[in-house]
Amino acid sequence: MNARPPRAWTTLFLCILISGLVVEAIEPVTTSLLVVGTGTAMLGRKIYRYIYENCHENWVNFNATGLKYDLDTKLYGQHVAGQVILKAVTGFMNNKKPKKPLVLSLHGWTGTGKNFVSQLLAENIYVKGMESSFVHLFTATAHFPHEIHIDTYKTQLQDWIRGNVSICPRSMFIFDEMDKMHPGLIDSIKPYLDFYDNLNGVSYREAIFIFLSNAGGENIVQVALDFWKDGKEREEIQLKHLETALSLSVFNNKNSGFWHTSLIDKNLVDFFVPFLPLEYKHIIQCGLAEMIAKGHSPDKEVVEKMAHDLNYFPKEERVFSMQGCKVIPSRLDFYI
Repeated sequence: MNARPPRAWTTLFLCILISGLVVEAIEPVTTSLLVVGTGTAMLGRKIYRYIYENCHENWVNFNATGLKYDLDTKLYGQHVAGQVILKAVTGFMNNKKPKKPLVLSLHGWTGTGKNFVSQLLAENIYVKGMESSFVHLFTATAHFPHEIHIDTYKTQLQDWIRGNVSICPRSMFIFDEMDKMHPGLIDSIKPYLDFYDNLNGVSYREAIFIFLSNAGGENIVQVALDFWKDGKEREEIQLKHLETALSLSVFNNKNSGFWHTSLIDKNLVDFFVPFLPLEYKHIIQCGLAEMIAKGHSPDKEVVEKMAHDLNYFPKEERVFSMQGCKVIPSRLDFYI
């Protein structure tokens, strides 16, 4: 189903669709002609749905098994985030009548996997993944760079969300660099995240909103560092150990992006998801996966050399990576 249809199918579809439209456009002379025309048009619409992306189950279909597999095998060092996201997304997608859109806020240092998780979610909901016309990515510094234009940005963003959810209720909106986004801009999308049946005839309850932020990263790192100093295993860290540290940094920090926004006051964010700092062993895993992605046979010796040259902390023990996996694709080229 995911493969692109052969050119012959496209030609056949056009012929059928055109013939169907012609038959429908002419006043029917006989009942048999009407039946043929209607049947042909219906077939044309079915083929159209197969060839061109649309908000239909052929193109938008949640794969819970695939998401679990991807989180378990491709997301390294994030057992807490993986558990929260799997439960939150699976529960939401299996709910036939959600009361509000799903709103996830992912927090942690750069390179810990926030963008990667967004990609995994898109790939397991939409056939075309991040390239789907129903997945919309906004970056604060690229799409909303000038504070003096905040009113224009608000209008444009509201129109974009309204228009796209009208086309496909199961749309996904990803906001990167939330810590750099103006609070007023965040508040402008608040109505679309709330418990409304619809707004001006549009229901947003099936949509998904994902916020990515570095805010709270230092507090999350401190928790991981404390566990390591106490001789505890990383896997012993649970969400309850991170929630307080994350809430303090996100809710009270003027640089968090959420500070003084109604999203917090109205409890519209369903889950604040913490991403732990990665360790040396996770950098190795990312490096080996990247080698395969680049078409090379995985070479642990090459990856270890690359990983060794990255920066870690504490300085002497070199436990946690300061850069994470984001730099690996470019760095690995120097070592292959």
